[in-house]
Amino acid sequence: MNFNNVTYLASYGTSSQLPESEMPEIVFSGRSNVGKSSLINKLFNRKNLARISSTPGKTITINFFKGNNAIFVDLPGYGYAKRERLVTDRWAELMEGYFKSGRNIVLVIQLIDVRHTPTADDLNMLSFLYQMGIPFIIVFTKCDKLNKTETINRMSQIENEISGYPEINKIFFSSVTGQGTDEIRNQIIKSIGVL
Repeated sequence: MNFNNVTYLASYGTSSQLPESEMPEIVFSGRSNVGKSSLINKLFNRKNLARISSTPGKTITINFFKGNNAIFVDLPGYGYAKRERLVTDRWAELMEGYFKSGRNIVLVIQLIDVRHTPTADDLNMLSFLYQMGIPFIIVFTKCDKLNKTETINRMSQIENEISGYPEINKIFFSSVTGQGTDEIRNQIIKSIGVL
């Protein structure tokens, strides 16, 4: 798997626009402003492959990127309070259309901000993935924002906060230091089944 050979394909704003699923799909999911774009850019050694929005919740499209062995799917962030109802409804339609259209999803990388207790939306997403039988890992972002003591404390708290998923791999990640990057890449390679 060549992580340096990933290119932008297209963005879609409604489920009816989504292309056929012809390759394994790796999905990035998380709330608005969790650091999804930063993680994608770090994984693929690019500065602007995924655009980092200055306004949380602004992007309501599913973005597709093509690698040599898989499609990488960047879902729009959830949980942004200032969205209008119409936009929220469109987000829900897009998500349901994506996940329930029989796509070849081999891994969801579910992002949660390590500094905060998982939100109700985070927990709902974890429950949805688990109940649907979709393979996923949990990546805790922004680890560079915590000192050593805070990190140890959060690791302990996290075990209680998401105690229902003891068998799910949990990776601590920082786009600044690169912590966790190789672990995430290894999970992607494992899920696709190629080197």
